[in-house]
Amino acid sequence: MKSSFLFRTRIIFFCISIFALILITKLFLVQVVHSSSYSERADRQYATPSSNIFERGTIYFSRKDGQLVSAAMQTTGFKLTINPVKIIDEELAFEELSKILNLGRDEFLTKAGKENDPYEEIANHLSKEEADAISLLKIPGLFIYKEKWRFYPGTNLASQSLGFVAYKGDDLGGRYGLERQYDGELSRNKNNPYINFFAEVFSNINKTLFNDQSREGDVVTTIEPSVQSFLEKTLQNVKEKYKIDSIGGIIMNPQDGAIYALSNKPDFDLNNFSKVNSASIFANPLVESVYEFGSVVKPLIMAGALDTGVVTANTTYDDKGSVIVENKEIFNFDKKARGIVNMQEVLNQSLNTGMVFVYHKLGKEKLRDYMLSYGIKEKTGIDLPNETSGLVSNLINSPRDIEYANAAFGQGIALTPIELIRALASLSNGGNLIVPHLVQKIKYDDGTEEDMKYNMQPTKISKATSEEITRMLVNVMDAYMKNKSTNLEHYSIAAKTGTAQVANNEAGGYYEDRHTHSFFGYFPAYNPRFIIFLFAINPKGVPYAAQTWSDSFLSITKFLINYYEISPDR
Repeated sequence: MKSSFLFRTRIIFFCISIFALILITKLFLVQVVHSSSYSERADRQYATPSSNIFERGTIYFSRKDGQLVSAAMQTTGFKLTINPVKIIDEELAFEELSKILNLGRDEFLTKAGKENDPYEEIANHLSKEEADAISLLKIPGLFIYKEKWRFYPGTNLASQSLGFVAYKGDDLGGRYGLERQYDGELSRNKNNPYINFFAEVFSNINKTLFNDQSREGDVVTTIEPSVQSFLEKTLQNVKEKYKIDSIGGIIMNPQDGAIYALSNKPDFDLNNFSKVNSASIFANPLVESVYEFGSVVKPLIMAGALDTGVVTANTTYDDKGSVIVENKEIFNFDKKARGIVNMQEVLNQSLNTGMVFVYHKLGKEKLRDYMLSYGIKEKTGIDLPNETSGLVSNLINSPRDIEYANAAFGQGIALTPIELIRALASLSNGGNLIVPHLVQKIKYDDGTEEDMKYNMQPTKISKATSEEITRMLVNVMDAYMKNKSTNLEHYSIAAKTGTAQVANNEAGGYYEDRHTHSFFGYFPAYNPRFIIFLFAINPKGVPYAAQTWSDSFLSITKFLINYYEISPDR
C-alpha cells in the first residue's frame, strides 16, 4: 500500500512539474520574446475591428554577408473613422480634414450623411503626424484607431515571388508566391489580437504535443536584394528597348539550387496590388508557363551524345544548310551550308542540321532517356505555388523521327524556365539535378530554427561528360567574345543562346514573325557559383537572341563578379 501511494505521489508530482515548466516557458515567451506584441495588444484605446491584419510573420531577403533585410513585414499606423450620427457639420469636417488628407468630397459626404450608421472608415495607413493633426481638430464624430497592415519595402521587388496577403471571401491569407506557400508558418492567431491567455497556453500545448498545425515563424529567403534589383533593372531596360511582350530571368547557384534573383516583367507594386487591371499579372511565368526555347536546349542533347560516345567535339559531318526528315526540310537559322564542320562548331554556330546529325547518332530511345533524366517532364519542387511541368509527350508517345529531330534543336518541346535552368545546371555541376529554391531557413517563434534541406539526384551524364560539355560551352563563349572588349578574358564562362519560333496555338504551326530569345551561362565554368538564364517573348526589331541578350548577360556577369569579388580562374 505504501509503495503504491508513493508511486501515485511521484506521478502527480511529475505531472505538476511538467505543467509548471510549460507555464514558465509560456511566461518567458510572453514577457520576453513577444513582449512588444502583447504590449501593443494591451493598448486597448487603439482596438481595431477583427478584419485587420494584426500579426503575421516576416519574410526576409538575405544579403551576401548574411544580413537579413525585410521583404514582407507588418507596419503600424492609424486609420480615420467617423460616426455619422455624431457629426454636426459635415462640410466643415470635410474642409478641415482636407487640409491634412487628400479626400474625395462626394465620397466623404456620402458616408457622413448616412443615418443610424455608427461606423464608417474614411482613410487608412495614416502616419502618426497625420493622426495627431486630426486629433487636434477635436471634431465630434471623428475617431483615430491604431492599425497594422502588410508592408513590402521593395514595392515591386520580387513581387511575383513574394505574393501578397488578401481576402478570398471571408478568408484572409497569403495569395500567390511565398505568402501563399508558407501561409501556415506566417499566419498568426487567426488575426485575433485578444486571445485568452490560458486558451493560448493549452492551444500551444496541443500544437507541441500533437503537431496538428504549422509552427509559426519567419521565413528567410535566398534572394539577395542587390542582385534582385540589378536583374530587374536589366530586364526592364531590355523590355523597353525591344518592346518585348514578356521577359524574365533567373540567377541561381547551380551547385545547390539557391536562387539569388528571379523576375518577370511586367510585374506590380505589392503595396498597391488592388490597382492591377488583370489578375493574370500576379502569376509567375517562371514556374507556371511553358515555352519552346530553341537552341539553349542543344547542349543537353550534345551532352547525351558525348556521354554515350557516339560523338566527340571533333566528330565531323557535311553541313549542306538543310536536311530532310520525313519529307520535312529542316534548315539552319540562316539557311546557309558550312561544308565539313565538327561538333564544336555545331554549338558555336548553333547549327540545326548538326543537331539532327547528333540525334541520328544517338537514336530515339537514348535521346528520350537522357532528356527525361534532366527532369524535363517533372516539376522541380521549387517552393512556389502552382508549378507546372514541361510538355514533352511527343518524346514519349510519338514514333515519328521528325519529333525527335525537332527536339534535338529545342523545338516541339515546351518547358518552364525553372525546369530548363535546373536541367542546364546539371551540365555544370557534375551531372546532378538540384532543387531550385527560395527559402533557406525558417526562424520559429519558439526560438528554434530550421535549415531547409533539398534533395539532389543524378542525371545520366557522368562528371567527365559534364566537364567536356562545359569545355565546349566555354569555347562557344570565347568564340563570341573574340572580337569584343569585355574585360572578362580571365574568367571561364560557359554560355549558349537560343532563338525559337513561337507556336501558334490557335491555327497550329508557328508564327513567322514571333520568336522567343533566350540565353544561359554559368561561371566560373569549372566550379560555377552562378548560372544565369534569360528569356524574352516576342522582341521587336531584333532577329536573334545573341543581339537581344549578349550585352545584358555580360553586364550581369560583370556585376556578380565584382559584387561577390570572384577571383579570375584563368
